[in-house]
Amino acid sequence: QVQLVESGGGLVQTGESLRLSCAASGRTFSNNAMGWFRRAQGKEREFVATISWSGGTTYASSVKDRFTISRDKAKNTLYLQMNSLKPEDTAVYYCAARTEGDIYNSNRQLDYRHWGQGTQVTVSS
Repeated sequence: QVQLVESGGGLVQTGESLRLSCAASGRTFSNNAMGWFRRAQGKEREFVATISWSGGTTYASSVKDRFTISRDKAKNTLYLQMNSLKPEDTAVYYCAARTEGDIYNSNRQLDYRHWGQGTQVTVSS
């Protein structure tokens, strides 16, 4: 059974950093594009960042130059390094993987087949 498990969330102050991890099990995701999404309280889930099978990345404009998505194929793990955090970054962060063979980036939630349960990130002002 495919499973994505996020970790690394927590409570930080404005300007601090956090690193989220997403451990995949059940199968390898080395040939899938993967991504991070987030849902703030009272808002719809939105795109944050995506990485292709070859390492190409795309970011939402709100996080570009502050967040970095990366992956370790040997560990079957996805990461999101978040720097210079702001209160508006407060949300539940979700890891997602596209279907096997879907190797290209996508910022569309409908393109992702597998989802984690999320990890809470809270940034205090």
